Amino acid sequence: MDGIFYAKAAAFLGAAIVMGIGSLGPSVGQGLIGKSACENLGKYPKSSAQISRTMLLAMAVVESSAIYSLVISILLIVFSRTI
Repeated sequence: MDGIFYAKAAAFLGAAIVMGIGSLGPSVGQGLIGKSACENLGKYPKSSAQISRTMLLAMAVVESSAIYSLVISILLIVFSRTI
């Protein structure tokens, strides 16, 4: 019985670590993308549509790694309940 408790605790701890570390990179990346987009919008206001479109596409690509870490943490929690 103790082994099952430790396995579930390790799964929950792993899920927390995955979400913590998995969201650090995308948040920094999105901040840098937003900063660069704002700088370029200030420099080149006539090309604002293209800059905004490119920024949104880059944000979506960066956000995908945070979504993958969310999926992994959800799987850890769900499958730890079946132990």
